Amino acid sequence: QVQVVESGGGLVQPGGSLRLSCAASGSIFSINAVGWYRQAPGKERELVAHITDGGTTNYADSVKGRFTISRDNAKNTVYLQMNTLKPEDTAVYYCNALIQRRSFLAAMNYWGKGTLVTVSS
Repeated sequence: QVQVVESGGGLVQPGGSLRLSCAASGSIFSINAVGWYRQAPGKERELVAHITDGGTTNYADSVKGRFTISRDNAKNTVYLQMNTLKPEDTAVYYCNALIQRRSFLAAMNYWGKGTLVTVSS
């Protein structure tokens, strides 16, 4: 069994910073690509940042230059450092991890339940 859990959300003022964590646990052989998504009320879920197993990163234009995605393979954890936060960043942030389980050839996508980020105005 594999689980993905997000943490680090909370209330922050505009211009502030938060660091989100995405921790995977269970029977894991390796974690491949990982993406951070967010969904605001009444809006579609959107990809915010993405990192491959090789460390290549990509960002949505709306967060480029402000957010940084990174990973700690020893801890099976991916982080999203969010700086210069804006009210429009308010959303539930979800982690999606492409994980190869032990004794399985194919990797599978696993979603966390989300963590709420609220940026006051």
